[in-house]
Amino acid sequence: MSVTGYARHGDVAVITMDNPPVNGLSQALRHGVLAGMQRAQDDSQVRAIVIVGSANGFSGGADIREFGTSLAAAEPTLRTLIRELDDCEKPVIAAIGTIAMGGGLELALGCHYRLAAHGARIAFPEVKLGLLPGAGGTQRLPRLIGLKLALAMIVSGRTVAADELARTRLFDRVVAGDLLTAARAFAAEIAPARPLPRARDLNVEPVSDAKFAEMAAHCDSAPVADLPAPQACIEALHAALGDFDEGLVLERKLFTRLMQSPESAALRYAFFAERAAAKIPDLPATTPVREIRTAGVIGGGTMGRGIAMAFANAGIEVKILDTSEAALRDGFASVSSIYAGAVQKGKLSAEEKSARTARISGTLAAEDLARADIVVEAVFEDLDVKRQVFETLDRVAKPGAILATNTSTLNVDRIANFTARPADVVGTHFFSPAHVMRLLEIVRGAATSKEVLASVLQLAKRLNKVAVVAGVCEGFIGNRMLRPYLRQAELLLLEGCLPHEVDAAVERWGMAMGPFRVSDLAGTDVSGLIRKRQYLEQPERPRSLIADRLVELGRFGQKSGKGYYLYPAGGREAVSDTDVERLILELAKSAGLVRRAISATEIVERLIFALVNEGAKILAEGIALRASDIDVVYLTGYGFPARRGGPMFYADTIGLNTVLAAMHGFAANPASDPGSWTPAALLVTLAAAGKALTR
Repeated sequence: MSVTGYARHGDVAVITMDNPPVNGLSQALRHGVLAGMQRAQDDSQVRAIVIVGSANGFSGGADIREFGTSLAAAEPTLRTLIRELDDCEKPVIAAIGTIAMGGGLELALGCHYRLAAHGARIAFPEVKLGLLPGAGGTQRLPRLIGLKLALAMIVSGRTVAADELARTRLFDRVVAGDLLTAARAFAAEIAPARPLPRARDLNVEPVSDAKFAEMAAHCDSAPVADLPAPQACIEALHAALGDFDEGLVLERKLFTRLMQSPESAALRYAFFAERAAAKIPDLPATTPVREIRTAGVIGGGTMGRGIAMAFANAGIEVKILDTSEAALRDGFASVSSIYAGAVQKGKLSAEEKSARTARISGTLAAEDLARADIVVEAVFEDLDVKRQVFETLDRVAKPGAILATNTSTLNVDRIANFTARPADVVGTHFFSPAHVMRLLEIVRGAATSKEVLASVLQLAKRLNKVAVVAGVCEGFIGNRMLRPYLRQAELLLLEGCLPHEVDAAVERWGMAMGPFRVSDLAGTDVSGLIRKRQYLEQPERPRSLIADRLVELGRFGQKSGKGYYLYPAGGREAVSDTDVERLILELAKSAGLVRRAISATEIVERLIFALVNEGAKILAEGIALRASDIDVVYLTGYGFPARRGGPMFYADTIGLNTVLAAMHGFAANPASDPGSWTPAALLVTLAAAGKALTR
């Protein structure tokens, strides 16, 4: 199947890239463009060449389907193709519609002229994969838009509207109307004797090293600040101040170094893992989906409000059911305040704030949810409360409505059986704040229909969520793995650590927050209620001595101003508390433990390997479809460091035998709950065979 087209319109040759979904620069496409270029150069009737993308845009960059294959480096490489464009004796015009990203933008920069459609977006997002543009992007872009703007784009990886750059040398014209027609008209305007403009022949406006350092310091690299890629981008861009060819050599050297780095390997793995998570083996692409135009949310608390905002942000009308007018008023006030804050920060226009707010309404009558296409309950984490909700929904919801539970731990199959239509019931575990957090755990019950599952997966995309499908068990994927993680965190306190020492160790390692700061943020009372239920259902379950005692003392975390830490003046800054330290010492003594000094290495390994071991059990049980799904959950919902790729990928990186050896060592320590260090059978099997979890 051809991925390029060639046509001649008078004296203008048009090469069309057509490689769905985003005109990825596959080897076949690169070959097709080069062949079209050579054909146009050999045709004496052709005076100018236009390269344009199909309706899906110019090009989204490298074809991810070729990553890791020999085709990615097969000739013509992107660098070869761009060199041919640059050297072409006939004018080459890039006509950019919709998007030009990464290598696609580099391809456009190699052309002599560039036109963009109004609303087109461009970016060099490579830094988010731990890389930098490797086909001349760091050398050509600053020559066209200046160092300051080039630094801002490349170091952050952010997407920029073409209209914002209309006054730079990057675009010769930003056009409305039919892009190809405009490009052909532009080609007719080019004077035949005019020297062809090449980005490589331009000079970057000189700046002192001090000025350059100042510009680089103001670049937004927050999403990737702990990676080597931003600094490499800065180094390559600095080279643009000098000779073009020397800059290309340095750019390639830096690109190769980054490509071989463990950080980039982890980020590229995560990139593919997110895409793999959407592929459900027994869910054909032809599975019908239900249209979702209206939604209902039961419960107007923090979670319910966030879910309602997620719907409203996606253009879906949503009605919140709550128990009183006062509760609804409080909920709407909170929603309005959040949106107002977004407007104040410039993240949302006043008009869009009004539109989103208008999509959210409230009610005290369950019957008012009768027209909703999906209803999500976000009520108290208690099975009897869920029973009442779903029995009501079974009565009032229209036939075909999707009935979703936001439970974080309860059995979705039991909840589904509270209705006469369990096939319509599914778990949708949002993460707080639900309008911000990217993760959505979709829990597939035994009776959940394929149509419902496909519909919720499609909804997740619309809500801009990363969806991971999980099976039914206590806590699903994320929270089930959290149980042994928190167990080890508590044992570390009893054995010799203090909360700030544990948190500091894993935060230095890369976790967004340590376990005790997270507990205080979520509310120790919330997890305490869940444990209380679990103690009744599982009498043999080990008690969380410290956590339970904090709840008894009313230390509920940030909301009460004290938990594992103190929060002076109701703020968010965690301050160590001597009362908690004394409590830990007392409980350790009563448990007969002799406290000892514990290294940061042991802290990290006990916490992270506890995640790995439980993840392997989840994988073996089929609760997660693939190891990479587990990693996606922890990368997008639990603050696991992206540069380490997720717990399962990290275990593969250091070696499963290394993990098992450490676990055997921990099991030899009676205080660390030896039973919890029994290795998952899958870990043992894979390690013995020299295999990995993620491959």
